[in-house]
Amino acid sequence: MQSKLSNHTVQGFLLAIIATLLWSGNFIIARKVSNSISPISLAFFRWTCASLVLFPFAYKQVIAEWSHLKANWKILTWLALTGIALFNTFVYVAGHNTSAINMALIGTTSSPIFATAMAVLFLKERLGFYRIIGMIICILGIVLLISKGSWEVLLSFKFSSGDAWILAGAFAFAVYNILVRKKPVTISALSFLLVIFVLGALMLFPFFILEQYIVKAPTNWSPTLFGSILYLGIGTSVLAFWCWNLAISKLGAGRTVLFGNLIPIFSTLEAILILGETVTPIHFYSGILVISGLVIANITFKK
Repeated sequence: MQSKLSNHTVQGFLLAIIATLLWSGNFIIARKVSNSISPISLAFFRWTCASLVLFPFAYKQVIAEWSHLKANWKILTWLALTGIALFNTFVYVAGHNTSAINMALIGTTSSPIFATAMAVLFLKERLGFYRIIGMIICILGIVLLISKGSWEVLLSFKFSSGDAWILAGAFAFAVYNILVRKKPVTISALSFLLVIFVLGALMLFPFFILEQYIVKAPTNWSPTLFGSILYLGIGTSVLAFWCWNLAISKLGAGRTVLFGNLIPIFSTLEAILILGETVTPIHFYSGILVISGLVIANITFKK
């Protein structure tokens, strides 16, 4: 039995890994600034920043492709709603209402399952034996990481309102991963991202106004908060989404979404390097499981 990986597939792997590496910083930053800014405000400033950064590079393509964008406004609106307005906002809300263990368990294990199921049902993607085995191994690796190898930690898991938010976020991102496959080829990557970023920010704007002037949620500006929003707007938004969408076009939605399991692995490494947390054997073993699962799920075997 001989395995074969095309250059097209390898490029998809690298793009997906870059996207997850950038996204992993999202959780570190969200934790740092949670006492300085509300979830909706953080999401609104993130996507507004992303729109402003991308605008000089993409506005000419938006003008040139305007007729195609208008013709596909429905799918673009749904993509902006699920992948931009809802997903990260739900994650930020969940971070104020549930533990990091619960967020990791629900978010990283449910989104790949949702996306794989929808890819099979709606996109008619084939779910082969190796894809199933790889997905199971990925999930086992994540469960090992967040449980710290303890059955007591896993069995003490309780479902809270925050857990419902992260579950909703995972579902929204899974829907995004399926719908993005429907993006017409006549719409370029840059104009696509600018349009959904702007639409997402506009969808959040009424809730931002409500939060600022009626609820009066405070925002405590500081160099740390400003820098965090820049990272979220440029790194986790413009660069990460561009890489992720290209990866989906090369690998398919069901295969690409498995790389989301790398996010907690990268987040753990960042916590060790940035926050000075101690590495344990559990980190090593869970990383091996997740990476092994990705390899198994993404290699095409031929006799």
